[in-house]
Amino acid sequence: MKRIFLFVLAMAFAGSTLCRAGSATTHHPVRHRARVHESATAAKHITSSQHSRRVASTTVVRTRTRGGARLRRANLVVRRGGGERFYASSFTDIDQTQGDITTGEDPVVRQAAIAALGNMNGTAVAIDPSNGRILAMVNQKLALSSGAEPCSTIKVSVALAALEEGIITKDTQVNLGGSYHMDLTEALAHSNNLYFETVGRRLGFERVRHYANQFGLGELAGYNIPGEQLGVYPDQVLPEDRGGVGRMCSFGESVSMTPLQLGALVSAIANGGTLYYLQHPTSPDQVLNFQPKIKRTLDIARIIPEIQDGMQAAVQYGTARSLRANFSQFPVMGKTGTCSDNGTRFGWFASYADTQYGRIVTVFFLEGGRPTFGPKAAELTGVFYRNLWDHSYFASKQPNEPMSPAAASTAQGAPQ
Repeated sequence: MKRIFLFVLAMAFAGSTLCRAGSATTHHPVRHRARVHESATAAKHITSSQHSRRVASTTVVRTRTRGGARLRRANLVVRRGGGERFYASSFTDIDQTQGDITTGEDPVVRQAAIAALGNMNGTAVAIDPSNGRILAMVNQKLALSSGAEPCSTIKVSVALAALEEGIITKDTQVNLGGSYHMDLTEALAHSNNLYFETVGRRLGFERVRHYANQFGLGELAGYNIPGEQLGVYPDQVLPEDRGGVGRMCSFGESVSMTPLQLGALVSAIANGGTLYYLQHPTSPDQVLNFQPKIKRTLDIARIIPEIQDGMQAAVQYGTARSLRANFSQFPVMGKTGTCSDNGTRFGWFASYADTQYGRIVTVFFLEGGRPTFGPKAAELTGVFYRNLWDHSYFASKQPNEPMSPAAASTAQGAPQ
């Protein structure tokens, strides 16, 4: 009788457990994978927009060329349900500088970049925007590869195009649905995807592509740099069921951009509109006899102040504010980018430091897992500028222009 009682009690307990388990399963919320966005506000609005029914990401097919450089071909993959998993590592225990040609590089700049990059998978490129000289290029295999999806750094090109076409000014309040409005400065600062989707659709694909090509996308950025491969800007608009021109303008979907292409564009912004061919001296003689080579002059001088505020705001309080944890001596203007493919995440940050001794452009591009994203690249850039500062790199330069008001206030310790 005692055994029967224990058996009945056990069965009752098991039934209660199963009921609870069944109830938990029935009411467990379904988690939908979301693409990595840099702005939570933008993500909320985009989720309720026309693309809310499908979640897209890109895969990257990598092959090897004879020289060992990596090629990336972006393909769209739609995932439904489940969280995003990363299979690539953000860190490496191999020497990423192996094979780099360094004889013509600035040793102080190169060492600062190496120390900043540390053991993170990626590349760092530093450029003198006044002449297009590459001062340092760490992990040259990756820097000279066919590139990757530009993520939100494509917004710089789109902003310039919209300003040039008169579609917006810095202060234009773009309606993003209902009473939701935003101007360019805040859109760049927080990398708002919905803003750039809206502006991109107003521009249309032909104008977006025209300006992207003018700014150097889809063509080699360097002048006779051995091993440099070509990024791709497509001839056809992304199909509407994959986001159309809007997604091309917010994420750079279907675009492949190289660190050198991005560095050349930011250099043109830093110098007032001259798009130089980037040159990488490989000997002391080439450094001594360096001659700048202009690819084209961009008619953007009058609109550069319109975009500078947003790029500076990104560093002051936006997606790149992690940079200021390591460096705040001079104003830095920049743009982050974060997106992911099938198990690999990309992190971009392109910037220039505005000092009384001249300007220097940097591009950090990272690839890996969850620790890899645009704000991390910005953080490393702050370490890079700090390394230069600690080695008196800026102070050792002769002033070549009056200090800008922003630089003067920063140098005097004024709040930013």
